[in-house]
Amino acid sequence: MNIQTNAPQLVSISVMGQIVSPAQPALPAQPYSLDSEGHSFLLPYYGGIVYNVSVGQSAYGWLADCIHPGISISTSDASGNRALNVMSCVGNVATVTNGDAKGAQGVVTGKSGRFSDQVIIHFDRATRDKLAVGDKITIQAKGIGLALPNHPGVRLKSCSSELIEAMNLSTAEDGKLAVPVVGIVPAHLLGAGSGLISEGGSIHIQTGDKVALTEAGLDQLRLGDIVALADYDGTWNHGYLHGAYGIGVVGQGDSPRAGYGPGVTLLMTAADGSIQPVITDSVNLADLLGLTV
Repeated sequence: MNIQTNAPQLVSISVMGQIVSPAQPALPAQPYSLDSEGHSFLLPYYGGIVYNVSVGQSAYGWLADCIHPGISISTSDASGNRALNVMSCVGNVATVTNGDAKGAQGVVTGKSGRFSDQVIIHFDRATRDKLAVGDKITIQAKGIGLALPNHPGVRLKSCSSELIEAMNLSTAEDGKLAVPVVGIVPAHLLGAGSGLISEGGSIHIQTGDKVALTEAGLDQLRLGDIVALADYDGTWNHGYLHGAYGIGVVGQGDSPRAGYGPGVTLLMTAADGSIQPVITDSVNLADLLGLTV
């Protein structure tokens, strides 16, 4: 069954950011962090241009902390960065506007940060080799206000109409929105991001308990995988709500820190439980959006 949307009413508007360099916290004045067992580590952090990690590859196994596949952008103006993060939607087209890669196009694949910090964009590897920190990227932001008229209980978040069209959604016999996902994340494995806004940033799958992660069938996740968040409502802020469901995309990689792991960008949520996740093989942005990895 075709899923009706209000896409013709949406406004397409430009937002812009620059490729941002990875950063380390200014204080304390040492570069180490602590993992979930209290051991210190020093690993690449998110941001910058990541040349060898792409959507479609594993979310695990990289010697990194919450690494972003592709590139990360933000802008130094706080209100402008807020608009960049909130208005950008997964599936939106991004275009390089200066530098050696001027004119190259990519696709928004996620967002990260506690307070809507960065937007994650996929470019093919040949383009990444031409990019530099500071290059400007313009996004044709379109998706804020997107709705499914026949599924009023479902709120869309950071989701483009192009992604909706690609996700093979359907209406189940009980009237719920059936959404293909690779796995379902139980509420007890959702960590950093709880209590924060659901229009930007990310919520993390905790990976400190490897047994629990494997029991939930989440130990083979790939960057770009579509997952369901059980008993979690993101209508306003991320939080536990029995019977609610969220749907998100794995936008960033694993972390050694307690409370962290692969970061998920929310795509849709239903406080009334009107989403029905359907476990399906290979539901990944690389395939849905035809990304060259």
